[in-house]
Amino acid sequence: MGQRTENEATPMNNRTTIERRSHCQLLVTRTFDGPARIVYEAWIKPELFIRWWAPKSTGVPMLSCEMDVRVGGGYSVEFGSDASSATAFFGKYVEVIPNARLVWTNEESADAAVTTVIFEAKGDKTLLVLHELYPSKEALDEAFSGMEGCMPEQFEQLDELLLSLVARA
Repeated sequence: MGQRTENEATPMNNRTTIERRSHCQLLVTRTFDGPARIVYEAWIKPELFIRWWAPKSTGVPMLSCEMDVRVGGGYSVEFGSDASSATAFFGKYVEVIPNARLVWTNEESADAAVTTVIFEAKGDKTLLVLHELYPSKEALDEAFSGMEGCMPEQFEQLDELLLSLVARA
């Protein structure tokens, strides 16, 4: 497969790499300036997640974010200009290893992926590896086309948030 894109215009020379690993698998990597504990918190605390997940350039804000981060717990996020036009994404956590690994289902459609996020400590930095497994090539094709622009922007927004969180730690 090997279809790969990199975003090089990121702060602190951290690059988001997006790579198709097979017909149904996607791999995203990025190094963040901050310890794994703080990067992990930005993924599991709704008040932090809501601040970086929605790419600002889309003009579609995250309206709500609920997370019960434990095995069997669920999450729900809604995007839209208002509640009447909101789109919901939801699923269940199937693996939770604090500061190291999260695995969740995406249950909003039959074509949604299972997502795994690994937080690997590298001194005062964190290598984040995000893996998504889709049920079909067509499902990955559709997700990949939107992800190439959005995910690097999301991770740049996470970089900005981490600057303030690390400074306070």
